[in-house]
Amino acid sequence: MTNDWSFLNGMRIIDLSRLLPGPFATQSLADLGAEVIKIEEPKHGDPGRILGKDMFARLNRNKKSLTLDLKSEDGKAVLTELLKGADAVIESFRPGVMDRLGFGYEAVKALNPAIVYCSLSGFGQTGPYRQRAGHDIDFLALSGYFAVPSQVNDKLARPKVRLSDYAGAMYGALSMAVAMGSAKISGKGQYLDVAITDAMVNWTAPLVRIAHELCEGDPDRMSFVMPDNDIFETSDGGHIAIGLFENKFWVQLAKLMQADFPELGRPEYANNRLRNQRKREVHKLMSRMFASKTLAEWEALFRPTDLPWAVVYQDMRLFDDPHLQERGMFGELGEGENKSFQAGYPTKFSAGLNEFNRPPPTKGQDTDEILRGLGHDDVAIQAMRDAGVI
Repeated sequence: MTNDWSFLNGMRIIDLSRLLPGPFATQSLADLGAEVIKIEEPKHGDPGRILGKDMFARLNRNKKSLTLDLKSEDGKAVLTELLKGADAVIESFRPGVMDRLGFGYEAVKALNPAIVYCSLSGFGQTGPYRQRAGHDIDFLALSGYFAVPSQVNDKLARPKVRLSDYAGAMYGALSMAVAMGSAKISGKGQYLDVAITDAMVNWTAPLVRIAHELCEGDPDRMSFVMPDNDIFETSDGGHIAIGLFENKFWVQLAKLMQADFPELGRPEYANNRLRNQRKREVHKLMSRMFASKTLAEWEALFRPTDLPWAVVYQDMRLFDDPHLQERGMFGELGEGENKSFQAGYPTKFSAGLNEFNRPPPTKGQDTDEILRGLGHDDVAIQAMRDAGVI
């Protein structure tokens, strides 16, 4: 299977990004057909490699790797040639770094007016925080993520995945795809300033306002903090998630459990508005109810129903889930010690998508091939290797 139906097929992206956000953005574009050339520092490669093979592999499938010393004149000359023929470039340095290297947007635009140039950074290219160091937890904090309660008994805790990094990555990938499509039609590229903090603010700001301006920070007044839409502990220490947003599901649960918990049918719990007025007592009732059975017993009870529920996976059970297996969400790439586990691209295209096409590259794996494509012979390539350029 090929991705030759995609307008990204054959389009070349030069990836100067590192760690998570940029590499995840370009992996998404590579999954969709783009040719992504990952530029890595010759000695150590992407800093993500330090975190381990599996950590690197989850962000860098379907890419080629070219090692290049961008502080050397020969390295800069190679990058210049690549940019002349590229459709897009993405970088994730702090503002000003690419200008100092001689590859800021204006310089690259002069080489290639049709190129799409994406700068993906924590705080963006403007504003008083633009030069601040930051990582996922900092962007979450500044975006107001922790100002939005989500549970009756809410706790301040970071997400289990690097949520803001992924948000920035997806806005970066989406924006690049749109800009590349436009450039393909018009012949004119553009500059994309993607800030990870902005990506999170896009999600959080409306709820922060509702929570703190309209509800004065009181979760009891927040309609989106629901007593029957939460995670509950079972008698054996397991956890189950249930979301009864639509009132028909509360009615169904009350009928199912009426023998053991008839209080679920009380008239003061008859609809969402009434339950939200008594959210703490409703939550306490549901906590007591779920603590009365084991996780396996709740699974057996709920499976034949139409209730919106799910086991909270806290271990490798995730990979045995028959639904996710049938959806093709898991795969492997490579062989032997280079074999890596992969999570599939989440969209199913009727034209077909081969996201498990190419294993994550070893450092510099494609250096010779790419340089030959630019016209360098073996003697020139060896000379660059001897000089530490590649």
